Amino acid sequence: MRAGVLQRGLDGAAVTGALALCLGCLHVIALKSQLLTGLGGSSDSAEAPVSYETFYFDQKIDHFGFLEDGTFKQRYLVAHKHWQQPGGPVLFYTGNEGDITWFCNNTGFMWETAEELGAMLVFAEHRYYGESLPFGQDSYSDSKHLNYLTSEQALADFAVLIQNLKSTLPGAQHSPVIAVGGSYGGMLAAWFRMKYPNIVIGALAASAPIWQFTGIVPCGDFYKIVTQDYARSGYNCDANIRKSWKAINNVSSTVSGLQWLSQEFSLCIPLKNKSDAVGFKNWLQETWVNLAMVDYPYEANFLQPLPRWPITVVCKHLAYDPGVSDYQLLHGVSQAAKVYYNFTGTSSCLNTSQTATGSLGLLGWFYQACTEMVMPMCTDGVQDMFEPEEWNFKAFADECSAMFGVRPRADWAGAVYGGKDIASHSNIIFSNGGLDPWSSGGVTSNITDSLVSIVIPDGAHHLDLRYRNDYDPPSVRAARALEVMYFRKWIKQAKRPPQT
Repeated sequence: MRAGVLQRGLDGAAVTGALALCLGCLHVIALKSQLLTGLGGSSDSAEAPVSYETFYFDQKIDHFGFLEDGTFKQRYLVAHKHWQQPGGPVLFYTGNEGDITWFCNNTGFMWETAEELGAMLVFAEHRYYGESLPFGQDSYSDSKHLNYLTSEQALADFAVLIQNLKSTLPGAQHSPVIAVGGSYGGMLAAWFRMKYPNIVIGALAASAPIWQFTGIVPCGDFYKIVTQDYARSGYNCDANIRKSWKAINNVSSTVSGLQWLSQEFSLCIPLKNKSDAVGFKNWLQETWVNLAMVDYPYEANFLQPLPRWPITVVCKHLAYDPGVSDYQLLHGVSQAAKVYYNFTGTSSCLNTSQTATGSLGLLGWFYQACTEMVMPMCTDGVQDMFEPEEWNFKAFADECSAMFGVRPRADWAGAVYGGKDIASHSNIIFSNGGLDPWSSGGVTSNITDSLVSIVIPDGAHHLDLRYRNDYDPPSVRAARALEVMYFRKWIKQAKRPPQT
């Protein structure tokens, strides 16, 4: 999961967690962390531009009732340059919480694999994001209009779209379809195969935290992994970030200290009071989380322009011995933060209301996190490097009620998608990076012979979905080869004549 922090009415850990999924904060961190899950890959300027056609399909606003009979235009993108028709495979990207063109340009693995497999690519936009707005400009006007923003409705959109394509596109009638997605899109890919095995023959669910829900995994695991990333990347790095929160409290206790912090961090809007200092800490916490998700082995431009192994670069500014003064420590923190926000040296000031790309749909993901995507996050300040924050579901629900007039169903995702009881399903690859905090809620060991886990020890958030790079570690190259091997296996199985 990303951008801007709401009022810190809830605990910080929870919100950063929610936003991060999209790539990204209501229980500001819980909603925030959840946001980051939406990220599909990254478009870097060095990559050749991709070529696709844009189409729109009339989708029902409500697939599961009969009272609301309206439709909307769902955008989808098609690339068929390498498609071997008739009957060639289709790789179908299950769009996440953002503009589909961003994911299309950022998912290099699909473009490279299309040529190998002779596949057509389809990138489907998730309802309520990008241009696919069920009620146009009124889609976000109130909870009544937002009522149809659910993962179940989105999966039904995908199923109906594929059925239509196979019935109307010459040569596609018998084409096997494989779902591919990353982060929240990866969750959708897995759930798509589970709910519609008649539509897709298999799924690649990259960095998909399908178990990051109430009662399934401990709420503190996400931040433990973030901390481990910093601990392994530099001398005293995690310890000094842990100390920085108290240092900020000390320095921000005076007007002159607030002024010093504002100048030291080159903030666009100066800190004026204690409340501003709390928001400032939330912003820093989200910064450290985002860096953990995009700790890639080469220069990239996913959330921000960043150097190779950015956490290692960040930690060089935090290699202080114990006993360092608050001001010296925070000077190092400011230099570390500028690695993320001003690696190019072109920013005149740092904007604490934004931490990631604007291509993700922040408000829509907040709503989803306030309804069925409840992902508990917490910190203890001991096993992680953050200030202690408990998961407080009531506070989270109250924030959602104040914001949208709705209250979350904490256990719904586990009920509708099976939680850990998914062994009856088949043909799903769950890939996770060892550096990615979202692996805390991912499937990291094989469940059956066809529900398989691929762990990429040197991988951050869905590194396997990105374009190939000379700096790719061997583990991600092996992961991609294995994923394509499974694709070939599923395609071959799908083309066998049915047993009689």
